[in-house]
Amino acid sequence: MDSDLILAIAHHLAVFALVAVYAAEFALLRPGVSGPQIRQLGRIDAAYGGLAAVVIIVGIFRVIFGAAGWEYYVGNQAFWGKMAAFLVMGLLTIPPTLAIRRWQKGLAGDGNYAPPAAEVSANRRYIHLQGAVLLLIPIFAAAMARGYGS
Repeated sequence: MDSDLILAIAHHLAVFALVAVYAAEFALLRPGVSGPQIRQLGRIDAAYGGLAAVVIIVGIFRVIFGAAGWEYYVGNQAFWGKMAAFLVMGLLTIPPTLAIRRWQKGLAGDGNYAPPAAEVSANRRYIHLQGAVLLLIPIFAAAMARGYGS
């Protein structure tokens, strides 16, 4: 089997898994989150970070060993737009991740712990912003696949 095809499949599967985990976090991080939901959010958020790392690693392999060649990617503005959007998404995950870790510590000290509603709402905004930025990634990817940005 063609290594470029394998890399493309692995990259797409990792991206789809990342979006699925993002959707789970989006659905779970709501006002009233507490107890088992906080523990579940912690596991989901860890999976989100792990999948982001897989997307990056497979993406790097795809750039280096893929059929298009690294020269195509480094000279393509749509590729850099996609990378910038992915970076912004990554930065937007930091506040919710830190909050979820704080909530887990709060839960460890008090089994009835529930984060303040204002804190949940503030972190939910970051999740919504991630969704807005996420929409840009397939737009840039489609443009890049069709030769735009070169």
